[in-house]
Amino acid sequence: MAILPIQRFGNPVLREKSKRVTTVSKSIQKLIDDMIETMQNAYGAGLAAPQVGRLLRIIIIEIPDEKLFALINPEIVKKSGERVVTEGCLSFPGYRGEIKRAESVTCKALDRNGKAIRIKANDLLAQSLEHEIDHLNGVLYVDHLESEDKLEKVETPEYPME
Repeated sequence: MAILPIQRFGNPVLREKSKRVTTVSKSIQKLIDDMIETMQNAYGAGLAAPQVGRLLRIIIIEIPDEKLFALINPEIVKKSGERVVTEGCLSFPGYRGEIKRAESVTCKALDRNGKAIRIKANDLLAQSLEHEIDHLNGVLYVDHLESEDKLEKVETPEYPME
């Protein structure tokens, strides 16, 4: 396994639409393992393949009280409700902002072995699914801000406040 460089805001790869994975090959399995290690090393809750420079429809999500999800070709097929959440991103370190996300979502995808699955999610898992799937479509959480004053600088180990 390897820790991959995380692409930062401003890199054009983050604005491109990712391609569907047609075969769950050994190289896809290795990418998933590398993405898991990269996300955990960065203390993230999720990571999408474009964030490591790969335009493939693969996301990783690991949040407290949930199992780790490695999803291939994920799609949100149903959303309900709306809530305001505070969100950050490994590709936009040192900032977070308030945006609107669904209260619950249903997602279909392939698991890392190519088996079709459906996930019904609420709260943080629903938010994470929306956030990471947005990445696959070239959308960043800052695109959902009502205004720039909803973005705030936060201290992180990598970006201490001045």
